[in-house]
Amino acid sequence: MISNTEKEKFKELLKAKGLKVTNQRILVLQALSENEGKHLTAEEIFELVKADYPGLGMATVYRTILVLMELHLIDRINFDDGQARYEIARASDGSAHHHHHHHLKCLKCGKVFEFEEDMMEGLETEIEKKTGFKIVDHEVKLYGYCRECGGLPIE
Repeated sequence: MISNTEKEKFKELLKAKGLKVTNQRILVLQALSENEGKHLTAEEIFELVKADYPGLGMATVYRTILVLMELHLIDRINFDDGQARYEIARASDGSAHHHHHHHLKCLKCGKVFEFEEDMMEGLETEIEKKTGFKIVDHEVKLYGYCRECGGLPIE
């Protein structure tokens, strides 16, 4: 269960974005926050939220996810397994342009790992200078094998 302080922070985020604060929105944000690093599907979010809000429908969860994504409060991730997954967005400056952590996916066991280092900023700047293309976001997924499945040992 998240703290009242965290719940108030979610309420303030929604208000700052001009949204009505609803139980559904708070509960979806809460479910994602409490399961950080798990990359939940809409169905998994629904299962977590309906425990506290039994009258909730799956369509409401989908609508809530879309609204929260449009407001850059949550991110959608695709691991090429046919299911969209969601997580709390990590804005570094409160704007729509925010730093993403990146993902490593093991091709053998399917585990997903996160890493924080952003080596893309320099590349983005260089691309913008050369092409005039204004980059506002990026996503990095690297595929390979984790240590347990035959990856490299950590030095």
